Amino acid sequence: MSDASKKNPFNEKSKTEECSLGPTNISDEDILKAMKEMEGYLDITPGDFKEIYRHAYEHALNRLLRALPAKEVMSKGVVAVDMDTPLKDVAEAMARRGISGVPVLDQNRAVAGVISERDFLNAFGPAGAQSFMEVLATCLAGTGCIAVTARKQKAKEIMTTPPICVGEETPVSEIARIFAEKRINRVPVTDKNGNLVGIVSRADIVRYSFVITR
Repeated sequence: MSDASKKNPFNEKSKTEECSLGPTNISDEDILKAMKEMEGYLDITPGDFKEIYRHAYEHALNRLLRALPAKEVMSKGVVAVDMDTPLKDVAEAMARRGISGVPVLDQNRAVAGVISERDFLNAFGPAGAQSFMEVLATCLAGTGCIAVTARKQKAKEIMTTPPICVGEETPVSEIARIFAEKRINRVPVTDKNGNLVGIVSRADIVRYSFVITR
């Protein structure tokens, strides 16, 4: 298994932030004081100003996210497994790190596939299983559990392939669209040779959005 050690600086920054200021928590009093400090006559109410500010704020945020590449928000401490990693070890790695998916690397260290909790459900449970409890109920109702016989299986046998990956320069807005369309929560980030350099999750995008609005 592979586990890079570099940390995402935005992850560390977000942990130290204690409060945020956005258009929804600026008061009318704040706006009136600001308007009085401006020279000349302003024919606008505090409510109008706040509405304009809210729209401008949203446009600015969207503009920043459209221009932002994956390499600026991705997590570099990626947990990855090899194609021949036993499923038991894959499950233990995911449980230990509290993650719901890992990239699977081939012998050239390129991303060959991805394993998620959904892949485990599909492999061990009845067709269309939606939850772990449904898989457990099926195991308990039968004469044995398929998970027992799967101990000798390897990552390549249940991984989803071809994997959905993005490049280091892929805009965050495009990644968000992929998440919505493909109904996934993370994508591996690869360099021009197809080698894994990081991973972007929904949480990374939300976290970075929080940081740039400070």
